[in-house]
This record gives sequence, C-alpha cells and structure tokens, in this order.
Amino acid sequence: MAVRVEVYIQPRASATGLAGTHGALIKIRIAAPAVENAANLALIGFIAERLGIAKRQVRIVSGVASRRKMLEIEGVTAETVSAILAQSD
Repeated sequence: MAVRVEVYIQPRASATGLAGTHGALIKIRIAAPAVENAANLALIGFIAERLGIAKRQVRIVSGVASRRKMLEIEGVTAETVSAILAQSD
C-alpha cells in the first residue's frame, strides 16, 4: 500500500517545517539548499521523521528538479498522512 501526496517545497528556508498550503498543495519549508539533491534528501528525512517511518518508505516519484513534487509514501494510510501533514509548525 502506498499513498501519493503532492507537495510544494521552499528550499533555503530559515528552518525546516510545514508551512500551510500553496494553492491545493501542502507547502513545506526546507532549510537545505536546492543543490546536489540536498533539499530532496532533507524533504525525505523530514517526511519520514514526521510520519514515524523509515526514509526508505518515502520516494519522490516526480518533480525531482522542481519545487512541486509528488511523493509516494509506503506503510501509512492516506488518513494518517493527511492528518499529520495538515498541521502547520
């Protein structure tokens, strides 16, 4: 079972955290810069930590070089993902 979630990323933020929405997308601020895959790795780590799952259960399936990304998350329900990622920091 895998859940797909579309997110909007703001790299080089002052701190990593949830930032509400950007249109219909969940907005996430990432402190890491968007160079050498640093922001993508930080995003995967943040999502995994927030959901209490292993990093290997989170994948970016589209938008690797874009601020708009589609994540595939295994091992959690859509309801759990929605509930946890709907909370702003």
